[in-house]
Amino acid sequence: MSNRSEQPERGQAQRPGMGLGGGGRAPGMVQGIVDKPKNVRGAFTRLLGYLGVYRIYLALTIVLTVVSTLLSLVGPYYIGVTIDQYVIPRDLEGLFRISLLIAAIYLAGMAIDMGTGWVMATISQKSLKQLRKDLFEHVQTLSLSFLDKTSAGDLMSRLTNDVDAIGTLFAQNVTNLIRDLLTLVGIVIAMFSLNTMLALGSLFVFPIMVGLTTVVGKRARASFRTLQQNMGRLNGVMQETLTGQKVIIAFAQQGSTNNKFKKGNDEVKTTGIRAETYSMMVPPLMWVLNNVNIAIVAGLGSWMTLQGLATVGTITVFITYSRRFADPLRQFGNLYTTIQSALAGAERVFEILDTKPEVEDAPDALTVDRFKGEVIFNKVGFSYEPEVLVLKNVSLEAKPGQIIAIVGPTGAGKTTSMINLLTRFYDISDGVISIDGNNIKQIRKDDLRGQLGIVLQDVFIFSGTVMDNIRYGRLEATDEECIEAAKMANADGFIRQLPQGYNTNLSEGAANLSQGQRQLLSIARAIVSNPSILILDEATSSVDTRTEVQIQEAMRRLMSERTTFIIAHRLSTIRNADQIFVINNGEIIERGTHSELMKARGFYYDLYMSQFKGTYDMHPGDEAQLGRQEALSMMDRGMGMPGRPGMMGGGGGRGMGGGGGMGGRSMDPRSEAVRGKMMEFQRLLQEKEAAGYDVKAFKELSQRLFTTMREGDVGNAAKGISETMERLKTLKK
Repeated sequence: MSNRSEQPERGQAQRPGMGLGGGGRAPGMVQGIVDKPKNVRGAFTRLLGYLGVYRIYLALTIVLTVVSTLLSLVGPYYIGVTIDQYVIPRDLEGLFRISLLIAAIYLAGMAIDMGTGWVMATISQKSLKQLRKDLFEHVQTLSLSFLDKTSAGDLMSRLTNDVDAIGTLFAQNVTNLIRDLLTLVGIVIAMFSLNTMLALGSLFVFPIMVGLTTVVGKRARASFRTLQQNMGRLNGVMQETLTGQKVIIAFAQQGSTNNKFKKGNDEVKTTGIRAETYSMMVPPLMWVLNNVNIAIVAGLGSWMTLQGLATVGTITVFITYSRRFADPLRQFGNLYTTIQSALAGAERVFEILDTKPEVEDAPDALTVDRFKGEVIFNKVGFSYEPEVLVLKNVSLEAKPGQIIAIVGPTGAGKTTSMINLLTRFYDISDGVISIDGNNIKQIRKDDLRGQLGIVLQDVFIFSGTVMDNIRYGRLEATDEECIEAAKMANADGFIRQLPQGYNTNLSEGAANLSQGQRQLLSIARAIVSNPSILILDEATSSVDTRTEVQIQEAMRRLMSERTTFIIAHRLSTIRNADQIFVINNGEIIERGTHSELMKARGFYYDLYMSQFKGTYDMHPGDEAQLGRQEALSMMDRGMGMPGRPGMMGGGGGRGMGGGGGMGGRSMDPRSEAVRGKMMEFQRLLQEKEAAGYDVKAFKELSQRLFTTMREGDVGNAAKGISETMERLKTLKK
């Protein structure tokens, strides 16, 4: 399918999101069917599930951590032994031997810590790789409604900032957590083994430390979750601003944009201060409590030593253990910043992973290789929000190979009916949409979308080469097929003029290409995809006349022998459609061919005539003007200029000066001048053709220029005529 990431007509009033046909975003919102993690324990358990895949590595880490912890506990014990058995008795030889043993213990502990760090880094990076993969692939499966209602900045924040926070937890905090827990347990066992009374005195402040850590940690976690939500919204503002910078400057909205950013930035600052304050409260409080604990041990130990209940070495060991005992608790305080941030991030990540797609394949979905192209909408109804219908009882039928035009005012439901529903970006609320007799809900989504080609106004170009962007329509396409598609799309010429031709690298959005060139690449992409059914949004509304001719020619080639739906804005482009359906307020109010609808003089007639008021002073009830308009339409289809032989493919033209053709109101003076220029261009064209020049391309351009003039774009018509005449004058055989 071509251009699947592109977005068509914007601004439909009924639309709650910003996807295909949408309005505004709701930053930070996550829509869909969500089972949020119930609590931190649940999030932490799910994170451990990612670590559990690497059980062997994790077991090795635990073993190394246990050994390292035991060595760190043995060291202080031998220091006490050294004081009692070698320092006080002044045994220098024994002091030297035990000093070497203590040094070996600490060196071994350091080496094991380094190995543990390497193993844990390996586990964490592999786990993060899997988490990022799961998250990214899951986002690809989510329905368009999720992307419509979720801020891109908030989603990027979850994919990057939150995952990075989890990475810090995996790489550092898991190992530290295991080590600190083992250290606490080991110290308690060692102290009670050495002296029960001193051990009880050492644990006097322990409940206070635990209570403080629990209360402050709970508040810190809530604050960090709010901080990350605010950061997600701020990222959305920044991304939106950078993407729409040209529009912001064009409308001189830098001030309001800065105010919007300032508001979000202030929220991040406020919540950041609160979160950091909670996280920074623990370390100094733990330091004070630790010093109180040491004072208790020193005072109690001194008294016990004087009473002969303890030795100097034992007191030294207890003071060392007391300091070490506070280290894990103090570490818990230091780690709260990253642990709480990681757990809050994990909840946000799992919030996405628990979001289920609203559009899924049926268990018995059909596999389809190719469509014939018969499309039927049978009493289709649809709404984005309950009880707010966007489409009501829409029925239409397209035979294989037919060209179907969908017209109507902005917000009428054109994009909704064709792109969002036919591609199953959304599922309908009522009725049935079928292709070749099969309900599209019974067709695999990938097969369905693989046979639909979409060419839109708003073309999205990916970063990469020109060839890569054309091949995006069908990744297995060869270079030769892509080049042939570019030729059919009239894109080969400008591509070969690029610095590296088809291998020229384009940035995302392809700012170095014009709108028309991007549109031609989009058509080439659709040709490569070789779809059975085409959906074309009006692609020539923002390009110059010359490029419009190239795009229209490329589209004609693309539509050949394919069922084609055209979402039309400029009605002059759909006069040859097999059927035209007029949608207003979500309902089909008229249907028929161009001639039938013009004769009916209903909504389509008014819409069609309103597009020419800038060129002619026309009124729907003016019979003479309608006659003249039909004459102009005939000429545009190739029937010739006034009173002259046909220029667009044979056949005499109908005179426009007499009878009812030119009767009625006078023309706009500007248009009259351009009309004279057009007549001069036609005479020159005839002279060149009579002299044997190949003027086929100029004939087609003449047709488009006349359409542009007739639609009221006098400035572009005049410019195009002048440029084309200069080219025609210098034409060589």
